[in-house]
Amino acid sequence: MGGRLAGKSAIVTGAGSGIGRAIALRFATEGAEVLAADISDSVRETAAQSNAITPILCDVSDQEHVQRLEEEARKRFGGLDVLANNAGIGGLSGVPLHEYPIEAFDRAHAVNVRGAFMVLQSGIRLMLDSGGGTVVNTASTAGFRATPGSSGYVIAKGGVVMMTRQAGYEYADKGIRVNAVAPGTIQTPILDGISDELMEELQSRSPEKRLGRPEEVASLALFLASDESSHIIGQCYLIDGGRTAG
Repeated sequence: MGGRLAGKSAIVTGAGSGIGRAIALRFATEGAEVLAADISDSVRETAAQSNAITPILCDVSDQEHVQRLEEEARKRFGGLDVLANNAGIGGLSGVPLHEYPIEAFDRAHAVNVRGAFMVLQSGIRLMLDSGGGTVVNTASTAGFRATPGSSGYVIAKGGVVMMTRQAGYEYADKGIRVNAVAPGTIQTPILDGISDELMEELQSRSPEKRLGRPEEVASLALFLASDESSHIIGQCYLIDGGRTAG
């Protein structure tokens, strides 16, 4: 099979829906053999759309789950070529920083920072065995701009931005390139059922006056995962319809 990831092995976390599902399907279409991980059984629906995708249940905040994911990739691939480190959760909104519950702060960091870090560690270990590879973390525009009332999520995604830079710098000489996508508000199932008024408000935040699509983020992730971005290391690419431009 041809494609920009032909013959490559890949892990995609958070692949049960939204951006992660779009990335897993795009990688498979471009020739990769994909191990699709998610905490939800919906990841099986993703895998059902392509013979190149194998589902695995994984809670990235659980170290044993991440270890099993690494072991499965090593057994299946022998190493790893591509990691889309995408799994994440939202957080409370509308809560001032001085009132933000520590439990909510800890949960946001358990998945978005600690979980992403453990998956990144596993991916790098596998890539060292393979002689190199590419990592695409999923950060957020929230990692670049303050959002009142959302301190748990904003601070966590800021951590992903620096995690990307740190790993990119540290492993470049090992043939491992680490970059990130930083989406704005994307039309994913998490927005299903919101009011028309809220949807209009979300759309109005971008000068383009629409939300992004998961497939658009997947296209950027594919570019960063492929050899086309061979001289790009430690960078975070915003994809937000121009919201952060002004």
